Amino acid sequence: MKRKAGDQPVLAVSAIAARRRAQQNATVSARSSVSKPISASEGEPPLKRSKPSLADDLPSYPAVKSKIEVVIRNPKRQSNRSQSTIAASIEEQTRSTDDDKSGILVEDDGGVTSSESSDEIEVSGRENYENFLLSKGAISNKDVLYKTNDTICIRLREKTTITVLGQYDLWIKRGVVSIFGAKLPPSTQIYRVYAPSTHSLPVIKTVAGVDGYAEIEISSCRNGLPYLRHVSDLYRRIWSGKQASSGNSLTTSSGRSFSIVKNQNFLHSSSEDPFKRHLRPLHFDKQWSMAIKALSSRGAQLRVMTCGPKGSGKSTFNKYLVNHLLSQIPPQNDKASSSDGVAYIDLDPGQPEFSPPGEVYLAHLRRPVLGPSFSHPVLVSPDDGSIVKSHHIGATSPKYDPNHYVLCVMDLLNRYRVLLQSYPLCPVVINYPGWIFGQGLEIATWFIRSLDLSDVVYMSVQGPEEVIFPLREAASEAGVPVTALPSQPTEYATRSSAQLRSMQVLSYFHVLQNDANIPFWSDLPIQHHRTMSVSYSGENPGIFGIMVTGFHHEPDRLQDLLDGSLVGVVAVEDSDALPKSSDTATATVDTHHHKYAANRSDPDQDAPMNDADSAIASSSPHPLITQVPHTNLPYLFIGSGTCHPLDPASSYSLGLALVRSIDIQSQTIHLITPIPPKSLHSALARGHRIILVRGNLDNPNWALSEQYFAARAAQRKVRERRAEVKAESDDSELLREYEDKIRRSAERSDEGRAVDDRGQAGSEEAKAEKREVMEGNETWTGWRV
Repeated sequence: MKRKAGDQPVLAVSAIAARRRAQQNATVSARSSVSKPISASEGEPPLKRSKPSLADDLPSYPAVKSKIEVVIRNPKRQSNRSQSTIAASIEEQTRSTDDDKSGILVEDDGGVTSSESSDEIEVSGRENYENFLLSKGAISNKDVLYKTNDTICIRLREKTTITVLGQYDLWIKRGVVSIFGAKLPPSTQIYRVYAPSTHSLPVIKTVAGVDGYAEIEISSCRNGLPYLRHVSDLYRRIWSGKQASSGNSLTTSSGRSFSIVKNQNFLHSSSEDPFKRHLRPLHFDKQWSMAIKALSSRGAQLRVMTCGPKGSGKSTFNKYLVNHLLSQIPPQNDKASSSDGVAYIDLDPGQPEFSPPGEVYLAHLRRPVLGPSFSHPVLVSPDDGSIVKSHHIGATSPKYDPNHYVLCVMDLLNRYRVLLQSYPLCPVVINYPGWIFGQGLEIATWFIRSLDLSDVVYMSVQGPEEVIFPLREAASEAGVPVTALPSQPTEYATRSSAQLRSMQVLSYFHVLQNDANIPFWSDLPIQHHRTMSVSYSGENPGIFGIMVTGFHHEPDRLQDLLDGSLVGVVAVEDSDALPKSSDTATATVDTHHHKYAANRSDPDQDAPMNDADSAIASSSPHPLITQVPHTNLPYLFIGSGTCHPLDPASSYSLGLALVRSIDIQSQTIHLITPIPPKSLHSALARGHRIILVRGNLDNPNWALSEQYFAARAAQRKVRERRAEVKAESDDSELLREYEDKIRRSAERSDEGRAVDDRGQAGSEEAKAEKREVMEGNETWTGWRV
């Protein structure tokens, strides 16, 4: 029986398995009955024989449920070659899962549901699954000192290692424990650890104990980060979850935010994960450990730059080194003091550690970093550290404007020298991007010669020779030793670089900064976030100008370039630093040329409108700023051809913003940004001018799909609650009352989440404080929060 063309296709696993069995039975029948006539289709040559379709359904052979997750996006495009490849790769799995009735495991609000609720399920098979030993030594019941619904306190023997999945607060009560390169002594300090499955899991190890034991307490934390799965599938199935079956349960019914298996034993191996993810512990090569100890011994004299190919482990090595420097017990020979912190200069705009993509910055770190980059897109607490200065590159690679990139790096080095005046024992770690070929190699060798480094670390022992030889030659000229370490690429990466970048910027826009200096994430779709209305014309505009860098463009299309895009919010310390004479004539001629071309292409525009535009342009606040026709947007153009970026010596970046809309009638731009209002007010109060920079950052596709994922999450939640009510009672009247209650609760939630452009959210005291700030300083009138 064949399916019609309009019917839905069956699972590829079921169809292939059924077809294979049918062919095997047909072969056995042919051998046992030689006199059986051969059909016409069997007598055809192999190339002309009609091949069975994936949609064939053989009712005599039941479908086999498999633990392999399959995506069928367009069955008509599945080639015969791909069919044979899939069949060969899953043959062993289909035989071993005949009696399996569990289906596909998909995390859903901390639980496991059917795969039918997910639109995108990736192909994953056991043939690519590798089991990693996550913990060394079992934790018995007598090692558990006490436990609650959210907390567990255990004793660890010396040299015992455990690995915990999820997010948790770690308190060292006795002994010394190491995690991610940081050696943590007993204290009242709480360390928050983020351990998702997208990265290698940090290992907790007892370094020294009292009577051979260390005592630690692990507690659940609720900060909203796991709930970002409600607005993006990139955050699904990366934290701890619970399995509905009674097997090796990762969590108890208490719903801890970290993963503990049955009988209080921690994850012993990755095979105990019910989702069969590629969990792997964070283990370092012995050469890495020796190099980190040698570098740490330099103390305050350490000025190291780490470079290497993409995906070689530069960020992991730098994080391990920073944690080791921040937790030296005691400081070695008084060469460095953890109280002075560590300076971290991140020169990788594609994968930054403490900022959104498109930025290079100088950070002053005070506490160990125990999580991936999307767990700290900004430094919220001053106790953790702060961003000393940041520059907006406007792209994920410095290759688009190497000259501006070099100027930004030199300015950050100058700011580090200023930082040394207040913290003389502060070492610096420099993270160079994976751009080490061509012009990127030339810039790296120039940095080695001119930055007065103490060490250079190259994350590869396999070359290539055309890269390592110029680096060693430049280091030899500068008298700087070069250490080549083996790279540790991830073989089972579950997220690509572009996906991790999307997770980083999504986390950046959803993080909430509060007076308690504790990061918290909101799972509201981006369109429900607070909007800032900024005037761009009038007596006191909030925006001095708008720049477009990195590509050629037409100024009359400025509104189209801005609407729905990511822009950098840059503050200029002194508007007089902008060029006035050398490039003004060229910029004016080019601008009027574009305006003239726009006027000729618009038959509805008449001469009086041109006169008005000329009057507006002549009254602009700066010779390089002209108003775009129709919109009056302040267009800032420097140089010729493409627009030159701002001078890093007189400007700095405040962060990113998403342009929600442009209101031409009121001459305002509506921005969504996590930049604290006090930061904007501080910049304006000092007389700094705000400029929006439109660069070459990735399109915010994540923002367009958040409402869709939020609606799916709400539907799943309603179905779960309805199922719970049905399981508890069959009373239809009670069910209707419960559904009405859910509906009213959802309506109240929508009313609370629907924040208008005036920012009517938060307490009355907070809103009164914001009004006082806006009314107390005239320079703040251009911004309405």
